[in-house]
Amino acid sequence: MEILNKANRIRLLNFSTPQMRAFHFSWFAFHICFFGWFGIAPLMAVVREDLSLTQTQIGNTIIASVLITVIVRLLIGVLCDRIGPRKAYSGLLILGSIPVMGIGFANSFETFLLARLAIGAIGASFVITQYHTTMMFAPNVVGTANATSAGWGNLGGGTTQIVMPLIFSGLLMLGVSETLGWRLAMVVPGIMLFITGICYYRFTQDAPNGNFEDLRTRGELPQANGDSGAGQTFLAAAKDIRVWALFVVYAICFGVELTINNIAAIYFFDHFDLTLATAG
Repeated sequence: MEILNKANRIRLLNFSTPQMRAFHFSWFAFHICFFGWFGIAPLMAVVREDLSLTQTQIGNTIIASVLITVIVRLLIGVLCDRIGPRKAYSGLLILGSIPVMGIGFANSFETFLLARLAIGAIGASFVITQYHTTMMFAPNVVGTANATSAGWGNLGGGTTQIVMPLIFSGLLMLGVSETLGWRLAMVVPGIMLFITGICYYRFTQDAPNGNFEDLRTRGELPQANGDSGAGQTFLAAAKDIRVWALFVVYAICFGVELTINNIAAIYFFDHFDLTLATAG
């Protein structure tokens, strides 16, 4: 069944329609997820000293933060099909806020590794952002909507490089120690994730004509029954060489982005004798 009443124009200053509310909330939620996902990265020089982490251990925490995203992205797509992007995104944001704030309780390499592993789940926000904008916009503008929401969302990985060291520096100016400072700094993105999750649930809907449960009640959307052929669909996609071509291109491009987001600040800090704020 086709989703009706998709928007055929992007009106950036219009917040009155469900299509544009979904657009703005989806890119902002994605932005905040990237902000929280890489929030600890520009503070790693301080964390390294506090937890006595080796270079290898730091590398392992980076791998963990990315590895879990691959798994969760597969699951979150199925979840969107079943309960809709509104509930899926709200749940991811609210649950994701817990490890982001909870990483402050890490007192060893093992606990820090587990925290980064859990935080990495919010990287699946990309899937929901693209899903939601695709549901809301017609073919003539959906490419622009997807590209813009993804680009503005990815920008969160840069925003956090600038903002988190400033938050940390502000806490130090208030007399907070470095050991406590990086822990308290991570509360900020955690709170932002939680608030965004509440707002996403309150102010968006799954599709132009309503939420998935309403559309299914009215017969405008098929019922979500069991696996609904998800396994067969996945296998069919895996057999298509074009899918693997896109896979390779995306892996290279996004892989570079994730690497820079994770190591840029600590690299500049170590090799160019910069302050934490300047390195970020």
